[in-house]
Amino acid sequence: MTAPFAGDWTTGRPALAFQHCRACGARWLFARSFCPQCGGADVEMREASGLGTVHAVTLVTRAPSEALRPHAPYLLVLVDADEGFRVMAHAAPDVAIGDRVAASFRPFGSGLVPYFACVE
Repeated sequence: MTAPFAGDWTTGRPALAFQHCRACGARWLFARSFCPQCGGADVEMREASGLGTVHAVTLVTRAPSEALRPHAPYLLVLVDADEGFRVMAHAAPDVAIGDRVAASFRPFGSGLVPYFACVE
Protein backbone atom coordinates (compact mmCIF):
# COMPACT_ATOMS: atom_id res chain seq x y z
CA MET A 1 0.00 0.00 0.00
CA THR A 2 1.34 3.45 -0.89
CA ALA A 3 1.18 6.54 1.32
CA PRO A 4 -1.44 9.18 0.46
CA PHE A 5 -0.24 11.71 -2.08
CA ALA A 6 0.75 14.97 -0.36
CA GLY A 7 0.97 17.20 -3.44
CA ASP A 8 3.86 18.53 -5.51
CA TRP A 9 5.21 21.77 -6.98
CA THR A 10 1.93 22.39 -8.84
CA THR A 11 0.23 22.66 -5.43
CA GLY A 12 3.05 24.66 -3.81
CA ARG A 13 4.86 21.71 -2.18
CA PRO A 14 8.55 21.37 -3.19
CA ALA A 15 8.32 17.90 -4.72
CA LEU A 16 8.16 16.32 -8.18
CA ALA A 17 5.36 13.80 -8.77
CA PHE A 18 4.29 11.49 -11.56
CA GLN A 19 1.57 8.93 -12.21
CA HIS A 20 2.02 5.19 -12.45
CA CYS A 21 -0.34 2.64 -14.02
CA ARG A 22 -0.78 -0.42 -11.84
CA ALA A 23 -1.99 -2.45 -14.83
CA CYS A 24 0.78 -1.91 -17.39
CA GLY A 25 3.53 -0.09 -15.45
CA ALA A 26 3.54 3.08 -17.60
CA ARG A 27 4.69 6.35 -15.96
CA TRP A 28 3.85 9.89 -17.05
CA LEU A 29 3.28 13.58 -16.33
CA PHE A 30 0.74 15.32 -15.95
CA ALA A 31 -2.10 13.88 -13.90
CA ARG A 32 -5.07 12.32 -15.63
CA SER A 33 -7.72 9.80 -14.63
CA PHE A 34 -6.56 7.06 -17.01
CA CYS A 35 -3.34 5.52 -18.34
CA PRO A 36 -2.31 7.04 -21.70
CA GLN A 37 -0.60 3.73 -22.60
CA CYS A 38 -3.30 1.12 -21.92
CA GLY A 39 -6.37 3.19 -21.04
CA GLY A 40 -6.64 1.59 -17.60
CA ALA A 41 -8.12 3.51 -14.68
CA ASP A 42 -5.97 1.97 -11.90
CA VAL A 43 -3.46 4.82 -11.63
CA GLU A 44 -1.59 6.22 -8.64
CA MET A 45 0.47 9.32 -7.87
CA ARG A 46 4.06 8.76 -6.79
CA GLU A 47 6.78 11.13 -5.64
CA ALA A 48 9.93 11.18 -7.78
CA SER A 49 13.49 11.23 -6.46
CA GLY A 50 14.24 14.39 -8.46
CA LEU A 51 17.22 12.74 -10.19
CA GLY A 52 17.61 12.36 -13.94
CA THR A 53 19.60 12.98 -17.11
CA VAL A 54 19.29 16.03 -19.37
CA HIS A 55 17.78 15.16 -22.75
CA ALA A 56 17.58 18.67 -24.29
CA VAL A 57 18.32 22.32 -23.42
CA THR A 58 17.16 25.69 -24.69
CA LEU A 59 18.01 29.22 -23.61
CA VAL A 60 15.03 31.56 -23.28
CA THR A 61 16.18 35.10 -24.03
CA ARG A 62 12.79 36.68 -24.63
CA ALA A 63 10.38 36.17 -21.75
CA PRO A 64 6.79 35.26 -22.66
CA SER A 65 5.30 37.96 -20.40
CA GLU A 66 6.17 41.27 -18.77
CA ALA A 67 6.10 39.61 -15.33
CA LEU A 68 8.79 37.10 -16.38
CA ARG A 69 11.04 39.59 -18.19
CA PRO A 70 13.31 40.14 -15.14
CA HIS A 71 14.15 36.40 -15.15
CA ALA A 72 15.43 36.29 -18.75
CA PRO A 73 17.66 34.83 -19.93
CA TYR A 74 16.97 31.44 -18.35
CA LEU A 75 17.61 27.84 -19.30
CA LEU A 76 14.83 25.30 -19.90
CA VAL A 77 15.61 21.59 -20.03
CA LEU A 78 13.91 18.28 -20.76
CA VAL A 79 15.01 15.78 -18.12
CA ASP A 80 14.56 12.02 -18.34
CA ALA A 81 13.73 11.22 -14.72
CA ASP A 82 15.18 8.07 -13.18
CA GLU A 83 11.61 6.85 -12.65
CA GLY A 84 10.94 6.72 -16.41
CA PHE A 85 9.11 9.92 -17.38
CA ARG A 86 10.28 13.16 -19.02
CA VAL A 87 9.76 16.60 -17.48
CA MET A 88 10.39 20.15 -18.70
CA ALA A 89 11.90 22.46 -16.08
CA HIS A 90 14.28 25.33 -15.41
CA ALA A 91 18.00 24.67 -14.94
CA ALA A 92 21.31 26.15 -13.88
CA PRO A 93 23.17 27.94 -16.71
CA ASP A 94 25.96 25.32 -16.85
CA VAL A 95 23.66 22.31 -17.45
CA ALA A 96 24.23 20.46 -20.75
CA ILE A 97 22.75 17.50 -22.63
CA GLY A 98 23.77 14.23 -20.98
CA ASP A 99 24.42 15.74 -17.53
CA ARG A 100 23.16 14.00 -14.39
CA VAL A 101 20.97 16.46 -12.51
CA ALA A 102 18.96 16.82 -9.32
CA ALA A 103 15.86 18.93 -8.76
CA SER A 104 15.33 21.68 -6.26
CA PHE A 105 12.45 24.16 -6.33
CA ARG A 106 12.55 27.92 -6.82
CA PRO A 107 10.09 30.78 -7.06
CA PHE A 108 9.44 31.90 -10.64
CA GLY A 109 6.87 34.55 -11.45
CA SER A 110 3.94 33.86 -9.11
CA GLY A 111 4.65 30.16 -8.64
CA LEU A 112 7.15 27.50 -7.68
CA VAL A 113 9.06 25.60 -10.41
CA PRO A 114 11.44 22.63 -10.55
CA TYR A 115 15.05 23.76 -11.04
CA PHE A 116 17.73 21.24 -12.04
CA ALA A 117 21.46 21.51 -11.36
CA CYS A 118 24.34 19.11 -12.01
CA VAL A 119 25.18 16.46 -9.44
CA GLU A 120 28.72 15.23 -8.85
